[in-house]
Amino acid sequence: MLAACANAGLQARAVAWDDATVSWSRFDAALLRSPWDYTERLGEFLNWCDRVQRSTRLLNPLAVVRWNTDKHYLTDLEAAGVPVVATVFVEPEAEPLEALQAFLAATDAEQFVVKPTVSAGSRDTQRYSRGQDFAAGNHIARLLEQGRSVMLQPYLRSVDTAGETALIYFEGQFSHAIGKGALLRPDQPATQTPHASGHISPRQAEPAERKLAEDVLSAANGLLKLDQPLTYARVDLIRDDTGAPRLLELELTEPSLFFAHASGSAERFAANLAHSLNA
Repeated sequence: MLAACANAGLQARAVAWDDATVSWSRFDAALLRSPWDYTERLGEFLNWCDRVQRSTRLLNPLAVVRWNTDKHYLTDLEAAGVPVVATVFVEPEAEPLEALQAFLAATDAEQFVVKPTVSAGSRDTQRYSRGQDFAAGNHIARLLEQGRSVMLQPYLRSVDTAGETALIYFEGQFSHAIGKGALLRPDQPATQTPHASGHISPRQAEPAERKLAEDVLSAANGLLKLDQPLTYARVDLIRDDTGAPRLLELELTEPSLFFAHASGSAERFAANLAHSLNA
């Protein structure tokens, strides 16, 4: 990306978000790329975003980052009519085993996923079968004891065969798509790295996936009352048991944009960025 920015006439530097020696007012913009430790320092990170936005142009903006760093945003999108993967949220004051039992009673899924609402790259996320309710309850309890909210979702069978489709947009325009193989394996412990990923390959997004991704972005724009397109967005979709695409996650803060899997995508991104900054 740095090479693409240079070719587009942009002077760009890669710096750490928490480097206290950086004077952010010297930059025309601060572009978030991989601050993946924010999941353990969310309050500190959001305060930093606030300071930076008062000094320069933060991309994506603070309002977007504040909303998108906690996956409760799925509730807002579902209320706006977006078909999301069925999700039950468990808050820190809840009784973990009771919450899990209520979730299992309401779904016929043979397997399910436990993950924190603030996470990156499937960190602290694990797949369970219905017979592993004791282990899953302990996982939920550990997260709740840390003051973290938890998500419970059915594990959709299509993930093991078709994986996920991630659609990447620059300035509201579709750029490219990739396929991600299944990351969560049965009986594997929760991932601990913030950048875990399954097998990645280029993928041709199907019309139904394009349509849903654009509906998702339109809903997000409406909820956030944005007056200009998002600099970048990644829409992660999986198929339900009927074959219809559903939203798994909307990544607007620090997603990998998979430039290496789409020739010319870094150049498109940099050209859009240069045009936006010079407008």
